[in-house]
Amino acid sequence: MSEKPSKQQIIDVLKEKACLKQSVFRKTIDVFNEFKVEAEKLVEELKVEMCEIDDNVLLEYQLKGDFEFHIKFGGDILVFFMHTNVFDFPKNHNVWQSSYVKEDELRAYCGMITVYNFLADSFKYNRVNDIGYLVARCFVNNELHYFVEGKKRLGILFNDFINETIDNQKIRSLIESTILYSLDFDLLTPPYSSMNEVSVMDIIEVTNAMKIKTGKRLGFKFQSDSDNFE
Repeated sequence: MSEKPSKQQIIDVLKEKACLKQSVFRKTIDVFNEFKVEAEKLVEELKVEMCEIDDNVLLEYQLKGDFEFHIKFGGDILVFFMHTNVFDFPKNHNVWQSSYVKEDELRAYCGMITVYNFLADSFKYNRVNDIGYLVARCFVNNELHYFVEGKKRLGILFNDFINETIDNQKIRSLIESTILYSLDFDLLTPPYSSMNEVSVMDIIEVTNAMKIKTGKRLGFKFQSDSDNFE
């Protein structure tokens, strides 16, 4: 006969998991605050250098709250967002193949910071139907070990969960890489067939809010995409 659940078992699980998740959450906030610092510093440095080349190129850092900030550069915006939950990984995820996690499964609990790319005009003209694309997501555990899931360079340079701990220099490099990746993809016109009919209401809405759906081609396929970062 199996042992009945007890209050002590509940306490034990709370001590192990709930306390750990709270700690991961707090450490992820600290890391995200460093993202904010490094992003603002980078934008200011880029502004100074770009002013000598072309002062019409927009560069701006915008703080949107405790868990979100934006970087504007040219016609693009990167949205950095920290999720308020702590995540584990499916058992078929590569993280479970590492000796680091096999030694202690609680190391798999991570906070997550995601980076999305939008067109700057989507926000400027309140085009709420426009599409943003996931560029990268950064996972950080309770020991500040981290790795990044992302395309091309992003998924290669920041992928040593066993040995690497996150710091300001690596955060700066990650932010720079997300900007470079986004700059490498240009706006493409939508298919002709998708725009060959339009209603009067559509035109009114376009005039008022520029609501024709627009997006950058940034296909995001972790497993099948083998392109090299140029």
